[in-house]
Amino acid sequence: MDKVFVEGMQFYGYHGAFPEENKLGQRFTADVVLEMDTRKAAASDHLDDTVNYAKVYEMAKHVIEGEPVSLVETLSNKLADVLLRQFPEVTGCTVKIIKPDPPIPGHYDHVAVQVARDRSDI
Repeated sequence: MDKVFVEGMQFYGYHGAFPEENKLGQRFTADVVLEMDTRKAAASDHLDDTVNYAKVYEMAKHVIEGEPVSLVETLSNKLADVLLRQFPEVTGCTVKIIKPDPPIPGHYDHVAVQVARDRSDI
């Protein structure tokens, strides 16, 4: 299956299990991989025959900068569900939400949750 990647999308949201996260907010990064057959788009060379990347970004922005949730797991699943419902030509998707600066002590690059979903999950 062909894959369309939209990676490194950056947003600011108010998600987290700790009160300071909901009050102060923090950065989030999202990577999305959409599985679909790209042959029709390749043959026609028309945007209408593929996924509009700007719409993918806007949907991610709406979810991540939208209603706060406690867990990145919830956020990842929510975005995967929205993408599969919006784009009927997409047969599956992988969503990775990265939290670069969670309020936990220690030295690490980031924490993240990645989910993989397909049509049967909606």
